[in-house]
Amino acid sequence: MQLETDLTGKLLIALPGIGDTRFERSVILLCAHTPEFAMGIVLNKPVEGIDLQDLMEQMGIKMEISLRGVTVLEGGPVATERGFVLHTDDVICDGATMEVDGDICMTATRDILGMVASMAAPRQSVFALGYAGWGAGQLENELAENAWLVCEPDSDLVFGGAYEHKWRHAMTRLGVDLSRLQPGAGNA
Repeated sequence: MQLETDLTGKLLIALPGIGDTRFERSVILLCAHTPEFAMGIVLNKPVEGIDLQDLMEQMGIKMEISLRGVTVLEGGPVATERGFVLHTDDVICDGATMEVDGDICMTATRDILGMVASMAAPRQSVFALGYAGWGAGQLENELAENAWLVCEPDSDLVFGGAYEHKWRHAMTRLGVDLSRLQPGAGNA
């Protein structure tokens, strides 16, 4: 299947009535989009009851700085035991860091966790457990069924901490009048 547009680095914003409770009001950064698959990280669903310091301690990662209170995100329903760090491009792990878009990168190694916990931390970063994934053509079908809107990322949407406001922020950034938004697709 030929992709009309590579959406790598774009944000997916779930529309009401998406039909999957796991993605209701989700904002997802697409980290990869090819004809074979797409994968992204949900940016607005914090994991309850654990912070990044707890996670680092559980993994035995030495910390030079406190990460108490730093949110861990539910990155998506796939591979929920695996961690992913979205971060600025001022820190790179050779052979492991993938450029997502502009100055946004993703790394999924223990090395990046050590950097996040040190004085060599990226300017901005966010940690997520799991990811959202789509098989060949699946995301394109969901887009055609009006399950998602697509927009450009900004620093607040990717790295900001106002998780409960990200969906609304993304929608209003696109000019969507939320009072007029209704679940389900229409036909003309």
